[in-house]
Amino acid sequence: QSLGRRVFDIYVQGALKEKDFDIKKMAGGKSFTVVNQSYTATVSKNFLEIHLFWAGKGTCCVPTQGYYGPMISALSVTPKFTPTVRNGVSKRGNKAGVIAGILIGSLVLGLAALFGIFILVKKRRAMAQQKEELYNLVGRPDVFSSAELKLATDNFSSKNILGEGGYGPVYKGKLPDGRVIAVKQLSQSSHQGKSQFITEVTTISSVQHRNLVQLHGFCIDNNTPLLVYEYLENGSLDRALFGDNSLKLDWAMRFEVILGIARGLTYLHEESNVRIVHRDIKASNVLLDTDLTPKISDFGLAKLYDEKQTHVSTRIAGTFGYLAPEYAMRGRLTEKADVFAFGVVVLEIVAGRSNTNNSLEESKIYLSEWAWSLYEKEQPLGIVDPSLKEYDKDEALSVIRVALLCTQGSPHQRPPMSKVVAMLTGEAEVAEVVTKPSYITEWQLRDGNRNYVTTSYSGSSLSPSSH
Repeated sequence: QSLGRRVFDIYVQGALKEKDFDIKKMAGGKSFTVVNQSYTATVSKNFLEIHLFWAGKGTCCVPTQGYYGPMISALSVTPKFTPTVRNGVSKRGNKAGVIAGILIGSLVLGLAALFGIFILVKKRRAMAQQKEELYNLVGRPDVFSSAELKLATDNFSSKNILGEGGYGPVYKGKLPDGRVIAVKQLSQSSHQGKSQFITEVTTISSVQHRNLVQLHGFCIDNNTPLLVYEYLENGSLDRALFGDNSLKLDWAMRFEVILGIARGLTYLHEESNVRIVHRDIKASNVLLDTDLTPKISDFGLAKLYDEKQTHVSTRIAGTFGYLAPEYAMRGRLTEKADVFAFGVVVLEIVAGRSNTNNSLEESKIYLSEWAWSLYEKEQPLGIVDPSLKEYDKDEALSVIRVALLCTQGSPHQRPPMSKVVAMLTGEAEVAEVVTKPSYITEWQLRDGNRNYVTTSYSGSSLSPSSH
């Protein structure tokens, strides 16, 4: 019994058929009464346009109080002629075509659905198998859920980023039990990251030493695997030595860091159940705890091999400036590649600078070359960090000689890490350094093309140096 009235114009094929058509008026003033209107129109190109127009359409209020727009319940179109031409398909044929189309469409959709289910099941099985393998390695208590780690890191807030590694960011987090952790997130853009994730979990889970970073667990709930490590308050060694907020490390501290790294590598090479070559020893992969105890980290490139093997031939990976010549040139990998990189790190610790610094005068750009130049001039202590006002000169000289032995061109001339530890602790005499590495000589002969290692091996898959 509404007091409102519905008034509108009716157009068919663009022609005005009714002006101010009033439904209630046409119904004789009765409500709930159907009004039928019929119009004849010419249809061309199989197109019929019916337009119900109301002057108030699109406004926010009724143009005249009590008036409303069009209302229509149904439309029907009936031809007033008998078609003289068929479309070439009988009703029976048309029905058969429709049925065939429905059947084929249903079959295609069904097959697509089955294929999708197959892929999903296969993917879940592969992930479940991967999880089970990792569970067997580190045990179920060490497996975290993504929800736990999101909560611990404040949903991986950028405020909690500790640094950015070659395979993704590292976040600081805190578990409900109070443990502070470092969460390493695998970058989705990392092509080799997943295999290196598996390598890192399996390697670090099989070893335990005070100079190796401790793995608390991992998470593979989603497409972004996560590694959970102990949090080390003083960050990486490269930042401690030559970062913007470097620590003031005196000689005694530096010596203990050198000795700690040497002991960690000795364990990996000679004392653990499996022989492990780290392959990426550098200052940024050594972390320092509260007491400045060094811990070797980032085992994503580590290689395991049998004691009976003399070497492993492998794709070159690592960081420029720390690569042993035989590995960089021929892919020939032994634990002596780590010894070489250790020697470079020792020189960096002694000098308080990175192994390459283009801002320095030409003779000092490459640390190894500069160290050899000073050694030949019988001025080896010239590379000692000038910020060290006091230090044990005899001990510093021994450390420099050990570093030069470790960076010899031939792997056979480099001492094993156990011998390095013995020389550093005074249990063994430091051997005389008599042979200048051939790669140093080549650098000096190449007049201006001093970074030939970089240009020669730029096609290899290598991560950039962090400093």
